[in-house]
Amino acid sequence: MNIVIFTNTYTPHVGGVARSVEAFITEYRKLGHRVLVVAPEFSAMPSDETDVVRIGAIQNFNATDFSVALPFHDRLSDILDEFAPDIIHSQHPFLLGMSALRTARYRKLPLVFTHHTLYEQYTHYVPGDSVMMQHFAIELATRYANLCDQVIAPSQSIAQLLQQRGVESPIAVIPTGVYLEKFADGDGLSVRQQYGIPADAQVIGHLGRLAPEKNLEVLAQAVASAVCTRAAAHFLVVGTGPSEQAIRTIFANAGMADRLHMAGILQQQHLTDALHAMDIFAFASTSETQGMVLTEAMAAGLPVVAFNAPGVREVVDDGINGLLLQQETSEAMTAALGQLLDYGPGELASLREGARRTAEMFAMSCSVAKALLCYRAILDTMPKAVSSERDWEDTLAWMKAEWDVLCSVAMAGSTAVGSSLFADNGK
Repeated sequence: MNIVIFTNTYTPHVGGVARSVEAFITEYRKLGHRVLVVAPEFSAMPSDETDVVRIGAIQNFNATDFSVALPFHDRLSDILDEFAPDIIHSQHPFLLGMSALRTARYRKLPLVFTHHTLYEQYTHYVPGDSVMMQHFAIELATRYANLCDQVIAPSQSIAQLLQQRGVESPIAVIPTGVYLEKFADGDGLSVRQQYGIPADAQVIGHLGRLAPEKNLEVLAQAVASAVCTRAAAHFLVVGTGPSEQAIRTIFANAGMADRLHMAGILQQQHLTDALHAMDIFAFASTSETQGMVLTEAMAAGLPVVAFNAPGVREVVDDGINGLLLQQETSEAMTAALGQLLDYGPGELASLREGARRTAEMFAMSCSVAKALLCYRAILDTMPKAVSSERDWEDTLAWMKAEWDVLCSVAMAGSTAVGSSLFADNGK
């Protein structure tokens, strides 16, 4: 198959969507499929990319590490003609997602959309963040999904949420898989030595983008409280982002700055080594659509403490591979971390084994096989495009795509305004 993927975030950006997209692309290509990626420019992009079309973009939008693609590329149409795509796969409902919709409609190709993100929890990155903006994000994503031939949800809880919101397009549940072999073995002792963490210390760890939507202040407060009462406990954080300083401040105010170790961004074996330096993985985010970093931590044999939230509850099995908390408070997280820190070797070994078994259920090969079956099913049921001179039909298809884009945005805005007014009147 010739697959075109439109994504607003891609390497070298570090984040769940970028990592998911890159993982699927790598596996598709290994299996002999051609993949063309349409993505924004980012600073420090690789110079030797294959089959990647970079769209001009505004860098560091609103003081973040995101790029916002500009809505044009003078050679994209010619590149797509030469590539001869079979299917279009959009990773977002806006920006390049709209370009994906136009491309699919104009070329009469099936459009797949992966609903990676609960967009209403990311509106703080946009100027004018408000309840209305959150309603708009929900409506836009829902209406976009209903313009697609197939929607992919990374977890069952997200699939159910999309149906509740009014998505009527077919939904398939396909999580991003984990490379078991990449996380199985690591040199945790060398990482402890690097950061001055004693070999016999109890290490609570975290991996991910350090951003407000990840609930990291609650996490940091919980871990700091747990560390305060245990002389041998430390906190190792892998990742960077705007919440890094808040984490440092919380530990400094608790008098625990020397027990906090910020490793920054780590790749490949260095990342695996850091996971193997941890004893427990702590996770407080309630904005996830899938537990991607959780399955990676579990592949390294780490029991997880996390809140019972979408994308998390499909991975964390309370008492089997970690603890799933019903109360989303720092106090609940502190108590759960303390509980695991007090476990004996046998109890922790049981949780570690449970974590590894769970990771096996999310193997990357299984996820890729599901995605390709999904593609083939769509291609088998959709009529084949006829290759001929049809200027007028092509113009109509382009006009219809533009109309759908405009209607989707306009109706989402109208519904958001109505919902906001209703909420205000109900106060």
